[in-house]
Amino acid sequence: MKLNELSDNPGATKSRKRIGRGVGSGTGKTGGRGIKGQKSRSGVAIKGYEGGQMPLYQRLPKRGFNMRTRKKYAVVNLGLIQKLIDAKKLDAKGEITEDALIESGLVRRKLDGVRILAKGEFSAKVKLAVTGASKSAIDAVEKAGGSLTVTTAAKAD
Repeated sequence: MKLNELSDNPGATKSRKRIGRGVGSGTGKTGGRGIKGQKSRSGVAIKGYEGGQMPLYQRLPKRGFNMRTRKKYAVVNLGLIQKLIDAKKLDAKGEITEDALIESGLVRRKLDGVRILAKGEFSAKVKLAVTGASKSAIDAVEKAGGSLTVTTAAKAD
């Protein structure tokens, strides 16, 4: 077998439709565009245009509001922190900061900070310092004998 002897199976490839190559080809003269009208001509840019009528996307009511300055936090559950402490990937003796959570692989990136939620079982006596935390997460850490400090002015809700 040589490279010049290689070929596809019959019917595996289909030749492209060559438009505008004579009336006998079936796609000659107007080239499959029909007769007259904006779309039969070159340089068509219609998309949302409705011939002067108010386009649908402008007729529909707009709802909601997207705050541009909204903070986006990396969310961590207490159960996952406990799992890493049990696996000795996080040191429960010292203070656990956002940087320690990133190094352990629990958080990929900080974004606007790390926020802790109370999902899962938590029993370790640790000192946590993060950007945000839910009230139930703060209660769960304090119940286990540790402390959770919210470092910035982000409100705990």
